[in-house]
Amino acid sequence: MCTETFLRLPEEKRKRFLDAAWEEFVSVPKADASINQIVRRAGIPRGSFYQYFADKEELFDHLMEKVIGHFISEYRKVMEQAGGDIFRTQELCFDRVARLGSGADVLFARSLRIARLNPGLLPQAALARQLMGRIFNAVRDTIDMTALRKAEEGFAANIFGLTLVSLAVAVMECVNAPERAEEIRAELLLQLDIIKHGSLAAEAVGIEKEDTI
Repeated sequence: MCTETFLRLPEEKRKRFLDAAWEEFVSVPKADASINQIVRRAGIPRGSFYQYFADKEELFDHLMEKVIGHFISEYRKVMEQAGGDIFRTQELCFDRVARLGSGADVLFARSLRIARLNPGLLPQAALARQLMGRIFNAVRDTIDMTALRKAEEGFAANIFGLTLVSLAVAVMECVNAPERAEEIRAELLLQLDIIKHGSLAAEAVGIEKEDTI
């Protein structure tokens, strides 16, 4: 978390510092990011950095919080566009990533570059229950519960989490190999279909139900 000192900075100075931080984190992996490079770009003494953030990890988390907030806002728009259909939403989100690439959305482009430099970061983030819960809470009022086998919030949250992980993995693969976008999309749709309809044949489902009686 940033300090009160950082929050009290004039907007121009705060923006200059954050732009310098973004430039560093989109240039090298997080582990190789240099505080010296950040302060040099920002034109401030190294000591000033520690008046704003405890370390580069805290600064990185601050930037990622901005990315997450932006993602949630945009994700909600896609969910509304999909009419509350969880499965259609993940498909549309993937298509947006594949289509936009490093387009006009600056924050989106920065997050993609960071994802390329830090393999595994996006899937790991998607697997974090706290983050999944936060995203679900932000969009649950837009989800069409009537389309689910159980119109219950807990059931919807689990379906949402499973599909979100599939989306995150597909997006990461697409970021690293954009030339395979169509193949990756097909794999994502197959995974979404398995989650949506299950993996057992109808006969097997019937046998399983009889065995449980």
